[in-house]
Order: sequence, then C-alpha cells, then structure tokens
Amino acid sequence: MTDDATPQSLSEKVSAAHIRVPARGNRKLDRLIAAVNGDVQIKAWWHAAAINAERLGMSDHSWVHIQIVTNIGLRLARLLFRRGVVPSVVTDYGLTERDAEVVIAAAALFHCIGMSIHRQDHEQFSLFLTADKLPKMLEPIYDEPTRSIIVAEASHAIISHRSKGAPFTIEGSILRVADALDMAKGRSRVPFEQLLPNIHSLSSYAIESVKISPGREKAVRVEIEMNNSAGIYQVDEGLGTKLRGTPLAEHLEVVARIDAEHEQRLVPVFRL
Repeated sequence: MTDDATPQSLSEKVSAAHIRVPARGNRKLDRLIAAVNGDVQIKAWWHAAAINAERLGMSDHSWVHIQIVTNIGLRLARLLFRRGVVPSVVTDYGLTERDAEVVIAAAALFHCIGMSIHRQDHEQFSLFLTADKLPKMLEPIYDEPTRSIIVAEASHAIISHRSKGAPFTIEGSILRVADALDMAKGRSRVPFEQLLPNIHSLSSYAIESVKISPGREKAVRVEIEMNNSAGIYQVDEGLGTKLRGTPLAEHLEVVARIDAEHEQRLVPVFRL
C-alpha cells in the first residue's frame, strides 16, 4: 500500500483532474467532457497553469477553477434559455441550445490553458492552444462546417474573458461572467494567507458564497454573501466590470449582502 504521506508524482497530479458537469441528456456535451477527461495534454496544461498561478501568488487556476467555471456557465445558460434568452449560435447559425452549451463548456474548459505559458496575454495563448486541440476533439461530434463554427464561437468567448474583452455574443458573455463568479474566498486563500494583503486578496477573501438562481424581474439572480465590506470591491470591480456592457447585463440582477453585526476584521492593521 502507498503511504498517504508519499508525494504524488507529476503523472498522478495531472491524472487527478476530472471534470464533472450535468449534461442533462446533451450527448454532444457529454462526449466533449469525456474527451477532455481522457486527454492528458489538456490536464497537463491545467496543472502548469495552476503552478504558474502559485508562482505569482494568484488565486486558484487549477482544474478545480475550470470545473467551477464550466458548471457556473452551464447554470447561467440554462436559466437564461429557460426565460427566453436566445443563444447567439441559434440566432445567427440556426443551431440549437444544446450546441450553445457545447460552445460555453468548450470555452470554459480552454479559457485558462494559456496560463501554462504566461499570465500576461494568457487569453491569446489560450487561443493558440485551443486552435490546435479543440477541432480534433470535436471531429467525432460535429461535421463541417458546424465544427468550425463551434470552434470560432468558443474562441470568441475565450478571448472575450480578458479585461477589455467586450463580448458580443450571449455565449461569450456567459463565459466572461462565469469566470468572474468564481469569487468565493476558497479561491483566494493562498494569496491572502501567504502574501501581504491587498485590495484584491482582501476583497476575494471577504466573499463567503455565491448563489445563482432564477430571477423574478430578470432571468437570473446572483446573491453574494460577504463577511466584510471589502468584498464590495470584488463585486463591483470584478463582477461588475465583467458584466457591464455585455448582452447579459439586462438579464442579470446582482445582490451583495453583509451582516454588519458579524462583520469580520480581516487585517488588524494595514501599512503602506
């Protein structure tokens, strides 16, 4: 038997990545997820991205972040589609909502692999790697020209998650917002506890939970629970910046709350 304290090999660490999402009968989505879970190269890119994030003292960019963003993206999509928001691939190409789910999932699965190369311009590096890998993965799932349309739409979503990405599709907007919604404090634990606190780590650590549910006046309601008012920065500058100006903005309502009586003191003293 292997001692639990025995360090994992590189191969074991990479192989541990396994994405789980509710396909809900979407066979194309199911096949994409299965293909990704069987691809060691993609898992290696995720692992390298996580290592680079650790080197830079950044929030988590491991396969766990990938799984969270993929699931948030699909959750947003299904709530939006249920309320009559039409995906761009349906409007512009006559495809289906299930094809839109594949676009969103593909974009989520590949959006951060460029971090395996460098943080700066990682979205563009993600495009290079996606262009080489995704078409091959989709060959058993889609014929041409649909395959190239799915790749193009997923690539638009990937590049649109950068700081000034300005997505102009529903799917691109969903990926951009889903990435921003992975904000709960578990993601920021390493930079908060190991580095000097700053507004980014403080605001991230102040986010307790994020709940996504059907809205009343709008299609989706996002409720954010904070333990400290520093979290407002994460909500406004993080999520707000990613949401404003996108086709999704009119369909989401965001409510952030804090129990003032139990507000936590995150740092005793802050010095410049």
